[in-house]
Amino acid sequence: MTLQPPIAYVNGVPCTFEKGETILKFVKRNLSKDAIPTLCDAPNLEPFGSCRVCSVEVALYEDGPTKVVASCHTPVTQGSYIYTDSTKIKRLRKNIIELVLTDHPLDCLTCEVNNNCELQTVAAKVGIRDVRYPEGKNHLDRQKDLSHPYMTMDLSKCINCYRCVRACDEVQGQMVLSMSGRGFDSKIIKGADTTFFESDCVSCGACAQACPTSAISDVFESKSIVRDSVTRTVCTYCGVGCNLEVSVSDHTVKSIQAPYDAEVNQGHTCLKGRFAFSFYNHPDRITSPMIRKNGILEKVSWDEAYDFIALKLKDILQNHGPDAVAGISSARCTNEENYLMQKFIRAVVGTNNIDCCARVCHSPTALGMQKTFGTGAATNSIEDLKHTDCILVIGANPTDGHPVTGAKMKQFAMKGKTTIVVDPRRTELARFATYHLALKPGTNVALLNMMLYYIISENKVSTTFVETRTNGFEEFKNYILDLNMDELEKITGVDKNLVKAAALAYATAPKAMSFHGLGVTEHTQGTHTVMLIADLAMITGNIGLPGMGVNPLRGQNNVQGAADMGCQPHQGAGYMSSYDPEINKRYEDFYQTKIPIGKGFKIPEMFEASINGNLKALWLLGEDVVHTDPNSLKVIKAMKNLELLVVQELFMTETANYATVILPGASFLEKSGTFTNGERRIQKVQKVVEPLAGTKPDGQILVDMMNKMGYPQPKYDPAAVLQEISQIVPFFAGVTWDNLGKNGKQWPVNPDGEDTKILHTETFKIGKGQFYYFDWKESNELEKHSKEYPYIITTNRELEHYNCGTMTRRTRNVQILTEDVLLINPEDAARHFIEDGDMVCVESPRGKVDIKARITDEVRPGVLSSTFHFPEVMLNIITSDEHDSEAMCPEYKVVAVNIRKSKGKYKNVVPVS
Repeated sequence: MTLQPPIAYVNGVPCTFEKGETILKFVKRNLSKDAIPTLCDAPNLEPFGSCRVCSVEVALYEDGPTKVVASCHTPVTQGSYIYTDSTKIKRLRKNIIELVLTDHPLDCLTCEVNNNCELQTVAAKVGIRDVRYPEGKNHLDRQKDLSHPYMTMDLSKCINCYRCVRACDEVQGQMVLSMSGRGFDSKIIKGADTTFFESDCVSCGACAQACPTSAISDVFESKSIVRDSVTRTVCTYCGVGCNLEVSVSDHTVKSIQAPYDAEVNQGHTCLKGRFAFSFYNHPDRITSPMIRKNGILEKVSWDEAYDFIALKLKDILQNHGPDAVAGISSARCTNEENYLMQKFIRAVVGTNNIDCCARVCHSPTALGMQKTFGTGAATNSIEDLKHTDCILVIGANPTDGHPVTGAKMKQFAMKGKTTIVVDPRRTELARFATYHLALKPGTNVALLNMMLYYIISENKVSTTFVETRTNGFEEFKNYILDLNMDELEKITGVDKNLVKAAALAYATAPKAMSFHGLGVTEHTQGTHTVMLIADLAMITGNIGLPGMGVNPLRGQNNVQGAADMGCQPHQGAGYMSSYDPEINKRYEDFYQTKIPIGKGFKIPEMFEASINGNLKALWLLGEDVVHTDPNSLKVIKAMKNLELLVVQELFMTETANYATVILPGASFLEKSGTFTNGERRIQKVQKVVEPLAGTKPDGQILVDMMNKMGYPQPKYDPAAVLQEISQIVPFFAGVTWDNLGKNGKQWPVNPDGEDTKILHTETFKIGKGQFYYFDWKESNELEKHSKEYPYIITTNRELEHYNCGTMTRRTRNVQILTEDVLLINPEDAARHFIEDGDMVCVESPRGKVDIKARITDEVRPGVLSSTFHFPEVMLNIITSDEHDSEAMCPEYKVVAVNIRKSKGKYKNVVPVS
């Protein structure tokens, strides 16, 4: 017997409805989006029912008695009759709006949201011509809150719909806003009724976007209707890949909002995505090519710069060969530009000396997951947080580093769902976690071995999955069961019973997902740790279904894409080996030229080669290696030793100070292309404004130079380059500019255009998953230096800034977070007579820096933490040359240092000469 779909009637018309669907959603889907007016409803908020403007009449049967209900939270029932515009309902709605307007200033024509105000729209829809009730007194005289660099508040415009409160609670999970008072005295407050700036607001702007009036807004007046155009693009900051709607007026970016239909961010973004865009036309932008003449950088024409570079490169190639040249590409650039960069180095220069910033962040992820699963990328989507029962977050601080994803994880934890955080710091997420395993930095392998031990010894192994889909388990199990938990407890500094409880919680959850960040990869055992995380997923069968998997939190906006495009020496575009003769022949046939097969330099090897005199030229695409790579003094020495240093940049960075030639590139707002986010999602970046006069898109610069060097690269067109990529990168086979649509596609994309949400559903790329065991090994840094330098400093990132802060320091973000600080435990501070705000000299075997102390129990005794957002500190003067044993990712997370109270202030800036 065929079941008939459930039916209800809207204004007499029969329509099918979905189980659990509210009347409002039902009517919007079957009639129109504006069939029922609302004020307290928003696309990304739960139904609330405070305004009652969405009221409808409902009868249980035809011509039966009706009842007035709020449609936003009332479910549809079988056979019911819904009347959306009866006389009674029209009268009710009009009365509600009249009452709202008695306490609202009628200054629509001068209001920033005139013609884009939901209250104004609803008032017109219900037929308001005048208001019969006397004016209210309370809200109209309230002062505006203009304390914050971005957020503004004018409570005279507030209609008490609670949308801002709910956005802060339900979307961001910050709980800053609440309602205080009763009746006409009720008002929205921040924290304990303080200002925006003094509150715990994280400046995400969710409340401003949710507000139906201008009661909460921002300094850019984002909801103003006075705009020439709105363009959808993708954020340039972290690997979440938020979609943005950018408003332009008079060829200038005015404001940014987050589209509600974006699968990645569903109408949400952080303060960097929403507000930190003013760097794009900052006065500091480089707007002319420059060549160093007699030690001074001088402005020149594009042709002179191109001719100079071509002449120098040809001279170096003739005298020293192609392996004397190298290139470092950028995660800030598009897939198309990264692809062209590696093509330029390989097909034009003739060397595999190409790398990108994935080397210093997630190169261990790619290598480790390729060895265990066959594919070095996230197995699932962030959407799967809705389908999982447990999350394991290792070495990541997502609420700061990946704020939109972090907000979703925070909501997950706040709802009491099993959350395990493995991190030396008590991060924001750790404060809400079910289990926080606060291990000693550098002991990830030891702690994961403990978790694996308890899963095996307590018989929580997913036997069916292990037997049918993996290899090497028996040997792996024997190694694990030989471990001594008491020894590993001492090594990690974590109670073994707590580790056991967390391990069993992960193993027994119906579905569990893991997420890891740079706290996993930036270690000497980074690749080994990634492989053990993969072991953890396989041993519990948490692979191949929604709500499961292993998911690296990619640090930068296109670090996944840069690696996908072949910006690493050992793998060309599509992760195919650069050193395999058969694959090399395929590349040569495709590029119609000879392609190198010899071993190429990774970034640390490039620096060594320059210092040793073997590398003569280096081309940097948007990478500030002097500021961001470890052991800054060594990097500076490498830069100085080059005969040719070409830097494509937006600003005069620490590295640009050493350049032979500077080429001014374009920001993400000034060009088109694609970014690939951390969940393998290829998304359109669409040009919003023209590049600043004197600058060029980085892809155009590369095409110009390829042709200048004699290689016939077609005119630069991102869509055409994407088509070329789809012909050589297997997992881009079905990608075209047109079929990416609004929300992009997750690779692999089949030739028919079908994408892949979840990897390894039935088999791994290598057939069966491979178990690997590794013993814990102390970092060489600590073995060599811990006696003289007894503290460990570990680096991190703050919400307001982006790595070296080149862009964010040229926005109002710098008014919120003004400097790097040193996190130090109260015990350690007392031992050295250091008080909060004192300058501290932090010294390592490489050098020393002065930095301001912030005393906190966020770090355990013996552990320090800081950022390298500001060049005034140049924290990487003290970081080490130690690297991951497999992928050569620097060990930023374990640096041996000593500390003392300092009288100095920022004595760390290294002279250029």
